[in-house]
Parts: sequence; C-alpha cells; structure tokens
Amino acid sequence: MTAGPIVLERFRAYGPRHLDDIAARFGLREEVRETVRRVSLVLPFRVNEYVLSRLIDWDRVPDDPMFQLTFPQRGMLAADDEQQLAKLSADPGDRLLLRELVGDIRARLNPHPSGQQQYNVPRLDGRPVPGLQHKYRETVLYFPGQGQTCHAYCTYCFRWAQFVGDADLRFAAPDPTGLLAYLAARPEVSDVLVTGGDPMVMTTERLRRHVEPLLAVESVDTVRIGTKSVAYWPHRFTTDHDADDVLRLFEQVVKAGKQLAVMAHFSHPRELETAPAQEALRRIRATGAVVYCQAPLIARVNDDAATWSALWKAELAAGAVPYYLFVERDTGPHAYFKVPLARATEIFRAAYRALPGLARTVRGPVMSATPGKVVVDGVQETPEGSFFQLRMLQARDPALVGRPFRARYCLEAAWLDDLEIAPDCPPDLAAALRGAPPVSGATA
Repeated sequence: MTAGPIVLERFRAYGPRHLDDIAARFGLREEVRETVRRVSLVLPFRVNEYVLSRLIDWDRVPDDPMFQLTFPQRGMLAADDEQQLAKLSADPGDRLLLRELVGDIRARLNPHPSGQQQYNVPRLDGRPVPGLQHKYRETVLYFPGQGQTCHAYCTYCFRWAQFVGDADLRFAAPDPTGLLAYLAARPEVSDVLVTGGDPMVMTTERLRRHVEPLLAVESVDTVRIGTKSVAYWPHRFTTDHDADDVLRLFEQVVKAGKQLAVMAHFSHPRELETAPAQEALRRIRATGAVVYCQAPLIARVNDDAATWSALWKAELAAGAVPYYLFVERDTGPHAYFKVPLARATEIFRAAYRALPGLARTVRGPVMSATPGKVVVDGVQETPEGSFFQLRMLQARDPALVGRPFRARYCLEAAWLDDLEIAPDCPPDLAAALRGAPPVSGATA
C-alpha cells in the first residue's frame, strides 16, 4: 500500500443554510436558489466542496447532470405542494402548519418502497432487530447508526427517508450486537451488506467496531460495503487523516478469508474522471477488495446509451466490475426521474452492444420490487401482441429465482406495478408479483 498524495483537503458539508453562499460563489440564479430552498424543506439536500468545485459544470446549470443529481429541482414536488411550501415558509407564524405540510408530503412520497418496513425487518425471539433488513435468504443489510448520512445526497435516492430526521422512518443499529445474534441464529446468511446512508462517513475507528466482529462469524463469507464516497469524496481513501487506516481495515477483512466487496455507486462518467477518484479506486483494489458498480437510470442525469457505455467502459478501465443498471424506484421524486421501461430497455441494449466483452458483466434494467429483483430481458413480438420478457433475478422466495414471465408491452409503464402480467404466468409467480404476502425468511 503506497502513501497518498501530500496535498490535503478537509471535508466540509453544505446544506440549505449555505445556499446564499453557494449562489454567490457559483452564480446561482435567485429563482433556482429559492426552488432548492423550498424543495429541501421536504427532500434532503447536502453537498461538499469536492462536488461543488470538481463535479458540477456551473456553465450548464440547471441542466448539468451533476447539478440535477445533487440539487433539488422544480418538478420534484407537485406544483400545489411547492406553492404551499413557499407560502407557509415565508411566515414564521405558520411554522406548525409548515411542519404538518412537510410531514404530509413526505408520507405521500412512499418513503419506504418495496415493503422495507412491512416485510424486510427481521425478528429474533419474536422481536424486531433494529437496523437490519433481510429480504433475500443469503444476504442481510446492516445499517450502523453512525453511518446514516452521506458525503453528499443524491436527489433520486430511494433511501431519502434516512436523512430527514424522522426516527420512525430511519433504519439504524447502535452497535453490532443485534446483527451478531441474528447471524448466529441464521447460519444460511453468507453475505452482510454494510449500508446506509454511507458507512464510509464514519471514522475508521467507528467502522472497525462494526466490521471487525464479522470476521469471527464463520458463516459469513462476504462483507459488502455500499458507498458513494469514491464519487463524492474520494479523499476518504487518499488524504483523509485515517485514509491509510481504512485501507488497512480492508486488508484485514481480506486476510481473514472474507471476500470484501465495495459496492460503489457511480451515476455519471464525470464522477470517474477526476484524479482523486482514480487514485481512490487504485488504492481500494490494492487491498484485495473487489469493486462492483451500480446505479439507477435517471431522467435528466444519465438517460442515454452513450452515457452508460462511457460509464461502464470507465469502470472497467479502472479495474471495477459493472454490475447493475437499476430502474429508478417508486419513491421520493419518482415522477421527475422515472424512465419508462420501454425506453430503459432500449437504452440498456444500445449501451450493452457498445461494450467490450469484459464489461458485459452488467445486468439491467433491474427493478428492486417487493417480490425481488426483476430484470427486463427484452421485448417479444407475438400474434397476441407485444410483451416484455422479464425474469426473477433475485427473490424473497428462493423457488422463484431465475423464473421467466411476460407482461403486456406498455410505453408508459415505469415500474412493476404498472405492468399487466400475462395470463400464462405460473400461479405461484403471479401471486408474488401481484402482491401476495411474501415468503418470510426473516424470522428466527
């Protein structure tokens, strides 16, 4: 492991109260600034100096994809809601009404999609285990309480409810005690995904307290870390005061015989173009960790084939593995960011055709829906009409994994719930797709 560059950059987060300063520095128009201020009353907003100065092209604002990715925009909320927010936020006497309106809007934005609270929370001895989700038999998601923020927030984030300060909407574990007890009771779990938020916002000392105990769990083969830090704050792995320490922790995981998978979120090729991001990836890979890359297809950010082929080629060139192109989930500002499945399929196929063979590890378009991960394999033309060809890539019920099915082709459909499942779908699969209570693998 080589030493990082000498030049140091100190992390500093910027939020709604810094909007005037950001506007003055980068020439943000008053109308755009006030839109960001209003929408951020409902949806979380956070950036940092690296995002502001290295990733956003301010000459293209507000259309710049990285600006769209990190700054709340007009159209993310219903026009009537935005007007009410403007009215109530202008008068300090309306503070209580404003709080009630914000709560009402958030509740209407489907804060926990795909049955996260209803079906994913595991139970041990009849009680829910805080800070865990268990949807698929072999994988448990673990949310360390100190890692439930990010270096910057993506406006599309399906976990936006983690960041708005409402304890009832938040997954968070104070320590790994509950996780370890659950793993002891469920030896079929081989993968633990440490997620958030972003666990890489934690100091190495705190991260170690959550990761190191997993190394003694024999049934755990893989430790995954879900992170956007390489894109939004690559200095975490290069020049932060404990950057070398976190890389030594990664090496420790690998030396313990566990696979360490860094699940990196790259939404646009620009995030990979900077020297700090390239160096961060090089240093992570030097520990023996494998970097897998995933992101959703997002209108106004990356909804064209050229962007995706460039992104996947850049990931491959950096030694990372293109893994998933997701369909934007039906939560938060979904109407603003959604791309219809018909167009998503065309974009994926066109981008995939442009890839070298080693980059064709990527899968998509994939919906992480209530019954599991559903991939759109293509469109089938038949005498009965056009159909989407779909397949259960992953499922709550392991018996459904790999099973194909069809749905009527629809130009406007953007999510599984928008589709009409074909009558020839097998009954057990059809029941899961239509919302039957999922098979529970999350109790012990």
